[in-house]
Amino acid sequence: MNRLLLVDDDTRLTDMVGSYLRHNGFAVDTAGSLAAARSLLQQDSFDALVLDLMLPDGDGLDFTRELRSQPHTRRLPLLMLTARGEPTDRIVGLEIGADDYLGKPFEPRELLARVKALLRRAAPDTDGRGDVLVFGRLEVDLGAHQARLDGRPCDLTGHQFELLTVLARSAGRVLSRDQIMDALKGHPLDAFDRSIDVHISRIRAVIEDDPKAPRRVLTVRGAGYLFARRQDVP
Repeated sequence: MNRLLLVDDDTRLTDMVGSYLRHNGFAVDTAGSLAAARSLLQQDSFDALVLDLMLPDGDGLDFTRELRSQPHTRRLPLLMLTARGEPTDRIVGLEIGADDYLGKPFEPRELLARVKALLRRAAPDTDGRGDVLVFGRLEVDLGAHQARLDGRPCDLTGHQFELLTVLARSAGRVLSRDQIMDALKGHPLDAFDRSIDVHISRIRAVIEDDPKAPRRVLTVRGAGYLFARRQDVP
């Protein structure tokens, strides 16, 4: 049974959503403040975190930065809840390490679907193939769900790794945003905002020697993105 931490100070919401998720097979712990969330994360391990942006003792964005700076929570699947209407808030959330976001109000069924998608992306590949895509100094290890540059693990969220995998599997071919969304099989990316571009930027920051002059993930103006096929990218 997957264990989920739901962080929101709206007790009516946490009671309703927590009950719905439990009914659908999750073990759910709730926290009404960042202090309570920190305490629970230190005491126990969780499979995913649902985090509200606005909490009585701090900001969810700052807490996300904190989580991504710590080894034991760096890769914890994180879905951000926000009542803020500005796209900038969502973009910043993705830039600093959130895997997905969901605006309030929302349907519990959609939250359930998104949490399940996060967990699928975070789950290790158990088919025994251990496929590794090699592009010079960069390796995309599908079995380990990990990218490595010069043998060192790349600090990517599960969502970013999935996007990198889609690009790497289609090396040498331009993919439009719509094609990327289709390849991600329902993962919550919106072609009409900057979500894909934000994730691409983060991937470049990790795998490129100079993110401002990328040589692995290229932008094809007006068409989409191209992952370089050549194996000898320095």
